[in-house]
Amino acid sequence: MITSSEWIQQYPILGSVANREEVFWCNPDYTAFKTAQSRLTLSEEDIFNAEQRLARFAPYIAKLFPETQPSQGIIESPLIDIPHIQEALSEDIDIRPGRLLLKCDNQLAISGSVKARGGIYEVLKHAETLALDQTAFTTDDDYSILDSAIYRQLFSRHSISVGSTGNLGLSIGIMSARLGFQATVHMSADAKQWKKDLLREKGVNVIEYQGDFSKAVEQGRQQSEQDANMHFVDDEQSIDLFMGYAVAAKRLQQQLQSLNVAVDANHSLFVYLPCGVGGGPGGITFGLKQVFKDNVHCFFAEPTASPCMMLGLMTGLHDKINVRDIGLDNVTDADGLAVASPSGLVGKTLYQMISGCYTVEDNHLFEYLNQMIDLEKISLEPSALAGLPGAFRLIATTVGQQYIKQHKLSTSMANATHIVWATGGSMVPDDIMNSYYQRGRSLLAGDNQSIDSDS
Repeated sequence: MITSSEWIQQYPILGSVANREEVFWCNPDYTAFKTAQSRLTLSEEDIFNAEQRLARFAPYIAKLFPETQPSQGIIESPLIDIPHIQEALSEDIDIRPGRLLLKCDNQLAISGSVKARGGIYEVLKHAETLALDQTAFTTDDDYSILDSAIYRQLFSRHSISVGSTGNLGLSIGIMSARLGFQATVHMSADAKQWKKDLLREKGVNVIEYQGDFSKAVEQGRQQSEQDANMHFVDDEQSIDLFMGYAVAAKRLQQQLQSLNVAVDANHSLFVYLPCGVGGGPGGITFGLKQVFKDNVHCFFAEPTASPCMMLGLMTGLHDKINVRDIGLDNVTDADGLAVASPSGLVGKTLYQMISGCYTVEDNHLFEYLNQMIDLEKISLEPSALAGLPGAFRLIATTVGQQYIKQHKLSTSMANATHIVWATGGSMVPDDIMNSYYQRGRSLLAGDNQSIDSDS
């Protein structure tokens, strides 16, 4: 068993990580898209198949969830400029990082977070499989007929379960219960109480554990192994979740085109994705690389207490390493990112496609939350703010500047586009959001720390 000091000796940056300092790390295994893709069995065709399945379900979604009718049953979020907060953060480092956009997955219908992409997709795919296998239903049918007694009765004989820190549980639980499945969400102790309460209001069975995310997943997996009619959504290993997230890339491409944003060798795209176990940012990264190839650069953002993906990529151990191995406790207010060991599927699949990772202190998340509300009138939950400082860290840190130079991006930086992926927030109760806001306000009043921490 390698000790914490031995890990630090082998990877000196881990000294700062172990001290819960903010760091910016670039992945030495990152390589050209053609080389990285050549070793994979997953491809753009898999994304196309997922996209088509979601299109088939659109009439059903529009029928059950009226809020999706304007988009004809397609669950998608806006892409918007955030000029005021860009200006405020630019003043800290006296550098303006091109154009800063916000991908508003906090506004996604049904469950209000990025997890609505992968989670809802996997539930829908499972429902489709059951209907095709056990009834006369075909893919040529109008999928809105799935909202009828015969199919609800079919689904009621089956169960869906998931282990979650919160947002994935919301998407799986709400969609499963609405279809008619018996839904169970195994939730870790760090999950917010309001998320547990909301699930129970929706008719979902919530089982709580004193351990962290890994314990909830383990228990959920064991339960499903004892029930042939239970489908377990495995956030650590699911290809279906992965593909549901990946569909976002094609839609983002269309949104960028509508904003007249070019992405090419002279107009680089940088995307900053909050990361827990890695499924959401991993699937999105896979999709983005298929679409934009070497012109997109994806960085994962993690709390200083839970940099599991950084550890997995840095050491090459992926899901075989835990943040506790270097003395961290995995205790963070960014509950959706409170994961001690990363997804092996994501790490092993994308270790040559992820540009790097960086960490953010909890206090800074609350400060950014306060500024986002004051300057842009946008309410995000703390974990969804992790992507915000990414562009500024890339430009202001020595490590980030080396990445820009190494990949010959210096001449394209003035024309670069940076996307902060906002992963959740619209379902947070008003009183809780106000407490977050007030905490950020208090911190800003007495905080003189800079955004440009360098490691």
